Amino acid sequence: MPAKAFQPSANLGFNLAAIGVMVAAGALALAYGIDGLSRLRGDTPARDDTMLVRNIAGQTLTIPAGWMRLGREDRESFASQIDLRLELSTGQVDVTLLPRSRARASARLLDGVYLHQFMPNEVEGPAGLVGKPLYPTDGFEGETVWYDPLSGDPFVAKCAAPLEKGGEAHCLRTVILPSGLAAVYSFGASALVSWRQFDAEMAVPLKKIGALQAPL
Repeated sequence: MPAKAFQPSANLGFNLAAIGVMVAAGALALAYGIDGLSRLRGDTPARDDTMLVRNIAGQTLTIPAGWMRLGREDRESFASQIDLRLELSTGQVDVTLLPRSRARASARLLDGVYLHQFMPNEVEGPAGLVGKPLYPTDGFEGETVWYDPLSGDPFVAKCAAPLEKGGEAHCLRTVILPSGLAAVYSFGASALVSWRQFDAEMAVPLKKIGALQAPL
């Protein structure tokens, strides 16, 4: 019996189909990678691309709904404060925007409040920062202030000890933005390792929503 003839057209069709599946899968993976990187950088909303308008202290902000920490209401409203949740390379950061009159910058609290509560010892931590535990009075029990001792306008963050053994300390940092709004940052202490880049990275999403520009 003669050997069965080889059918190149069938094999060619199978190979082309397999290549098509591989290309489609690669394109899908690339799309997910770009989307994840964009969210990490604060370029796009994490969950919802609807834009909300909020007016706070005379400043009009346009905010992706997915950035709102406490959910959304109507598209436009006046607000006494705005609560955001951002995913950055330093980790998750909760941001509360307030009128300047309702907050004091951490750098000002360093000399006006924290300095008088410093215990004599220092805590070892991120390079470039001094860690000073606070006396356990006036509600400062278990808290440590981290600050840059070489700057006239220093990076300052106050961190509370973790609630559970093995947990992460939680930090607060308050700054006055160029717009005049106050921003309170709440984040895990692991972000202190990148303290030199922290404010610059936070400026990216805040600029996007209009929180850095002074009102006209």
